[in-house]
Amino acid sequence: MSANEPVLPQGAGYGVGEFRQGIGLFFSAFMLGLTAIQARYTGFSPKNSEEFNSASRSVKPGLIASGIVSAWTWAATLLQSSAVAYKDGISGPWWYGSGATVQVLLFAQLAAKLKLNAPHAHTWLEIVAARWGTVAHLVFMFFGLATNIIVSSMLILGGSATVTSLTGMSTIAACFLIPLGVAIYVVVGGMRATLLCDYTHTTVLFAIIFVFVYTVYATSDKIGSFQAMHDLLAKASEAAPVAGNAQGSYLTMRSKNGLIFGVINVIGNFATVFQDQAYWQRAIASRPASCVKAYLLGGLAWFAIPFMFSTTLGLAAVALRGDPAMRTLSPADVSAGLPASAAAAALLGKSGAAALLIVLFLAVTSATSAELIAVSSILTYDVYKKYFNPQATEAQILKMSHAMVALFAIVMGLLGVIFFYIGISMGWLYEFMGVVLGSAVVPIAMCITWSKANKWGSICGAISGFCVGIIVWLVTTSSLNGGELSVTTTGGDLEMLAGNLASIGVGGIVTVVTSLIWPDNFDFEATRAINRTSLHEKDASQGSESIDDSASEKKRPTAEVTLQPVVSATAAAEEEERELDPVALKKSFSIAAWASVILTLVMLIIIPLPLFFAQTVYGVGGLTAWVVIGMIWAFCSAIAVVLYPLWESRAALTLISRGVIKDIFTRGSGKFVEQPANPNA
Repeated sequence: MSANEPVLPQGAGYGVGEFRQGIGLFFSAFMLGLTAIQARYTGFSPKNSEEFNSASRSVKPGLIASGIVSAWTWAATLLQSSAVAYKDGISGPWWYGSGATVQVLLFAQLAAKLKLNAPHAHTWLEIVAARWGTVAHLVFMFFGLATNIIVSSMLILGGSATVTSLTGMSTIAACFLIPLGVAIYVVVGGMRATLLCDYTHTTVLFAIIFVFVYTVYATSDKIGSFQAMHDLLAKASEAAPVAGNAQGSYLTMRSKNGLIFGVINVIGNFATVFQDQAYWQRAIASRPASCVKAYLLGGLAWFAIPFMFSTTLGLAAVALRGDPAMRTLSPADVSAGLPASAAAAALLGKSGAAALLIVLFLAVTSATSAELIAVSSILTYDVYKKYFNPQATEAQILKMSHAMVALFAIVMGLLGVIFFYIGISMGWLYEFMGVVLGSAVVPIAMCITWSKANKWGSICGAISGFCVGIIVWLVTTSSLNGGELSVTTTGGDLEMLAGNLASIGVGGIVTVVTSLIWPDNFDFEATRAINRTSLHEKDASQGSESIDDSASEKKRPTAEVTLQPVVSATAAAEEEERELDPVALKKSFSIAAWASVILTLVMLIIIPLPLFFAQTVYGVGGLTAWVVIGMIWAFCSAIAVVLYPLWESRAALTLISRGVIKDIFTRGSGKFVEQPANPNA
């Protein structure tokens, strides 16, 4: 069989192993089971709109961190990072990882401000509407939904391209099967099911990454050691020197194109974090006292995934050039993100291709679930409830949330098909996103953090930055390519860099300058009042289901603690007031600011720039140290987002175990029953 033919049969695209019905439906069924367990053995029900959209705002930091890691692990995380490593060498994994980690770290500041200035909001657009009104709400809704559309399109394009490459499965079928399978468990389980899905996927993702790492650097007969990897990369550098790299080597941080990609990566990912409701959703779902911890932990843990995955499979794809089992990669294949799949198949044959298919499926479906519920929240609260039915009931909101999940799943499939037919790849979209989205980054951040941010200055900054970014991108493309405008010419590094810088730069400058000249004096009382009345009314009428079980036990006197954790409206109000203490939240913001800024400087300046200017080409020892440090980071990350969530949820797991055991021995006795706040009253 030729190395360029699909390694797996088409059936593997629809299912893995015995699950011929499709791995999407299998994992969906698995998550439906977890959702049923949650509904029966805990006090959380996905039939409640607050639980469906924000997991009752009670999720602990470990699970939130795991959710952040999973939601930020797109198809591009695995495929594009490997493609950059394939093109630029060891600098690619660093610039991809650090360039997309710092945004999550800095978002910790926004998470703290969210809990301080708008603790009951469902979406970031609700904050914009409360502060700046309808015009700003509609303008920034365009940027928010555009972010979700571009991110979703990248997910589908990257996933479908790799599935087709490995199995020969129809690209059209892959575009639709990915989102529709995920929509099933999102509709049934909501935000908590999404977070449970995130945790499951993250666990398997790390396990498979470790398999690839040890195969490449320890056991493979094609590479199998640091010495062999170094020799093969050095040989590849001699055969085809990398333009812009020191001595044309893959083994150096001195990479001109790597640095350019790093800048593009930083700008584009600011847009896709700060404007993507999926990340705000996790801040909303987290407990106020621990949201900063969750984002700092999640950001640092996530770095290991693209760094080690691309340092392994991206470099392996270079090392194996000319190997009979290695697919010959065209520039279009590299742009589509196929170096990783080619290397996996060359190293492990069908088992490698199947493992990559699974890890890609996990990454794509987890991020897809985050996008589905994020868009559902925006369309439900910022379109339906705000403009069509302000007095919507609990049942109507929940019904609309379900409908919007299903609708956007279909839209995602259509977007993938459209971009596929017009020749837009995942790599092109990845570098392009900052051009159209970057202008709104600074205005959105200022909206929730800066009392002096000027309404019209922020709106004008977002719009003018968008227009200037598009113009500069096209003018630069035309100037550098003799007036030719095509998918190929517009996707160049310098062309994309110019558009990205113009978009975020103009948007930020206009916003900040106008706000300094004509400052507002906003006290955030309007944003703190968002949904406050409706939530308190609901608590008073039907009791709250948003209290963490272990916390509610601690709040009751020892004599009142029962074997079943107690959930009550009184305990809910007490915990909310305690964790929304302004002094504590301001302290959290201060911690977030210092920690995120210091880590950002370390990852973008202190470590990479001295290595860039040193022009060092690493020997075997340098490569070994580089990879070993990555391995240690990956192990620590796995502990943080796989083992730590289990430890912090031990009380809930005990509660569920007791319920299951009761049902086994006495059918019907294990169901969770909410106890009144004062049984003797």
